Amino acid sequence: MATKIPGETYRGEAVTLPLSEDGQVTAYVWPCRILNIQGVGQGGPTIGVDVGNEEVIRYDCHDAVGHWHKGGYDKLGRPGASHTDFPEGLVRVADQVEWALSQIKDNGSELLEISEYNDAAKLLDSAMVDKALDGIRAHLKRSEGLREQAIADKLIDE
Repeated sequence: MATKIPGETYRGEAVTLPLSEDGQVTAYVWPCRILNIQGVGQGGPTIGVDVGNEEVIRYDCHDAVGHWHKGGYDKLGRPGASHTDFPEGLVRVADQVEWALSQIKDNGSELLEISEYNDAAKLLDSAMVDKALDGIRAHLKRSEGLREQAIADKLIDE
């Protein structure tokens, strides 16, 4: 699950769902993760893939400043080492969420292999992945309005 850093605020409840039969590969979502970077509040859903207790892939769906982390987030030790911009033009939270979920579904094994988690890549179960991603979508739907409230509370700048 996303490593909490000082100054972060979380709204809503995190959900973790299995992607493998043994439960060692999981997906999680924080409905609204809020952080302040150099005086600018940003935030939104954070979605990730863990292997055991290590965060490997993370998608920070935070609107225009959204981005993702690949290559083994925890293993690389600092956010800048794994930071990757979303594809050009992908600036809306809802679009970033759908792109992130499609990456997990369509490229999850490859992304785990790139991160040197080859055994975990082989454990992904496509039916469990589909069920987990549906669960993430449903949880985000139940959690609608958290980002908007954080904007209204001036925790996230627009």
